Amino acid sequence: MASFVRKVPTASGATAVQVVHKHGRAVVGIDHVGSAHDDVQLAVLMQVAAKRLRPGQGVLDLDGAGAGARPRVVGTRCEVLWDVLTSTYARLGFDELGDAGFRAMVLARLVEPTSKAEVIRVLDQIGAPGVSLRTLFRSLGRAQARDYRALLASACLAHSARLAGKAALIMYDCTTLHFTNELEDDLRKVGMSKEHRVDPQVQIGLLVDPAGFPLEVHLFDGAKAETTTLIPVLKAFQARHGITDMVVVADAGMLSAGNLNAIEDAGFAFIVGSRIVKAPYDLAEHFERHGNYFTDGQILESARIMGTGAGARSRRVVYQWRFKREQRDQKTINAQITKAEKVADGSRPLRRDRFVKISGAAKAVDWAVVERARQLAGLKGYVTNLPATTMDGAAIIDAYHDLWHVEQSFRMTKSDLAARPIFHHEREAIEAHITVVFAALAIARDLQERSGMSIKRLIQALQPLLSVTIDIQGHQITAEPTITTETRTILNKLTQSTGY
Repeated sequence: MASFVRKVPTASGATAVQVVHKHGRAVVGIDHVGSAHDDVQLAVLMQVAAKRLRPGQGVLDLDGAGAGARPRVVGTRCEVLWDVLTSTYARLGFDELGDAGFRAMVLARLVEPTSKAEVIRVLDQIGAPGVSLRTLFRSLGRAQARDYRALLASACLAHSARLAGKAALIMYDCTTLHFTNELEDDLRKVGMSKEHRVDPQVQIGLLVDPAGFPLEVHLFDGAKAETTTLIPVLKAFQARHGITDMVVVADAGMLSAGNLNAIEDAGFAFIVGSRIVKAPYDLAEHFERHGNYFTDGQILESARIMGTGAGARSRRVVYQWRFKREQRDQKTINAQITKAEKVADGSRPLRRDRFVKISGAAKAVDWAVVERARQLAGLKGYVTNLPATTMDGAAIIDAYHDLWHVEQSFRMTKSDLAARPIFHHEREAIEAHITVVFAALAIARDLQERSGMSIKRLIQALQPLLSVTIDIQGHQITAEPTITTETRTILNKLTQSTGY
């Protein structure tokens, strides 16, 4: 008796896989293995059927594949994910760079942030077109020599304008990125760190549009004061695009009379947060009439002379009192009083404590300072050169609160895109690294905006969708992935939300 595997087309359009047993010319038995509706199912059923045969027996392929066929998986690709990434790269206009190596580094960083040397492994794992390590490092060199960042910045501004029209607001903030190398140089320096790190670092200044989409990024040495980073970034943005009639929004770290004058002289309007560390004299009338009483959300306005001499200018100041902010401030004040009392009784060493008064060798709680702090609890100030006829107080405050988009972009840069720590040593390589991260951030923000999910979740959802290449006796077929309802929803959002 002989046995073999055969494929038979069914009336429903499927392909039935059977193990047939014959004695002479007579069929004495048929084992139905299953019916396949696509190439992947067919390949699996053929393998199952082949295992039922004794070793060395053949396969009868009625569709012409021939006897002895054994399907083999010869390749897999995350084709859906790669198509989404490359189409977004092109959508933002980044293809104009014409640099496959640079594109590979940017897109690989979105899939798995890692070193430049590991980009090849990441591309291989997802079945993307490969590039050599030499090509990658040449692309890093070209990124600086051909000023890729300028081309990317122009493309980003054009994309932002296509989506939302000409932006009236731009947001600015800066952060630090640290290095693993402990040695300092002219760029990598130990400076003020919000995370209290003592590693060499660099300062990164970032401009974004009101939705958080990046427009400009600049690199400064690690010891540079935050207040001195804003003007160079604005001047570069102005020179690159010829734009002046915009409103710059920045946090209180950028507040200085010199900064505000320079922003205004460049033709920009501004909204800058103001730290209130002592009772504003321009609110004296309110305190005299109403004491410390405010209603939740109450807005007060006044004017203040900022700067001295020829640089003195009158500035509009908007104040707002919030009940929740007052609760938070009072809690902070109480904690600081506790620390000051411990310093006063000697149970805690003196550090940079806010409410400690030193008189000779004696230490005590400065209750006058405590009272002033309680008087200001719940108040927040905003300085602007915009007249009330252009933006009222509520609009000024709302615009300032959009700064969280910059902070979100920085968090994405540091976590999802792993921009830190930096392993490069030469300034040109560091600048090129920042350019790669800038491009990846733009793609991530666009994908997040269109899909409604974080870039990390998006990658995790699309990466398992594998296109499988199967070889059967030298003939290769490609099996497409099964698209789930969840992934179909994501892809529909990305397809429909073209924006322009």
